[in-house]
Amino acid sequence: MAQRTYVFAGASSAMAVQAAIMLREQGNIVIGISTKQENPGYDQLYTVESYATGKFPNIEGAINGLAYFPGTINLKPFHRLTEADFVSDFTINTLGAAAFVQAYLPALKIAQGPAVLFFSTVAVATGMPFHASVAMAKGAIEGLTKSLAAEYAPKIRVNCIAPSLTDTPLAAKLLGSEEKTEAGKNRNPLKKIGSTQDLANAITFLLSDNAAWITGQVLAVDGGMGSLKLL
Repeated sequence: MAQRTYVFAGASSAMAVQAAIMLREQGNIVIGISTKQENPGYDQLYTVESYATGKFPNIEGAINGLAYFPGTINLKPFHRLTEADFVSDFTINTLGAAAFVQAYLPALKIAQGPAVLFFSTVAVATGMPFHASVAMAKGAIEGLTKSLAAEYAPKIRVNCIAPSLTDTPLAAKLLGSEEKTEAGKNRNPLKKIGSTQDLANAITFLLSDNAAWITGQVLAVDGGMGSLKLL
């Protein structure tokens, strides 16, 4: 299998790190971009101040895959959400994703089998209390996924993963005690909190040529949370 080059924004994300490990074990190159000066095992790491400014590092050559990991979990009652909350969530989740793809679109166009991957949330498909701001931002990501998939077919595939609660540092407040963890498990049809490995399996698949006939899709990696109601 030919070596491929991937670029991950939000490289310090636990999901990104796990996916990068898997892709590098397959002989690929994974370049990270992060707002933190940490290198948890990338071939190269660049730091940026913000993802939404469009000021991304110059990466020479073709890029076979992009994945945008930055996100927020800003859970508040709707009446307590401020304009700053909405702007912050939209900037991080949505504007940053669009700027990231725009920055590296020329490098995708010259690559073999290029793919783009975004992240949504189960709260878009299934209404959940206190998720108004993040669901708005991630709903826009799902729209962006389908629009770009249509615009750049057949050359570039664009897909999105919509996870439910996953055991990552971003979700630490939601899993901060044994009681909260058990409650999260019990709400899930598979009685399980998602793991970084669960997500990394889906990430590496959608970025690979094994998913060559999949584009414009929002893949629920959520233990059935978004589609099942058990009796």
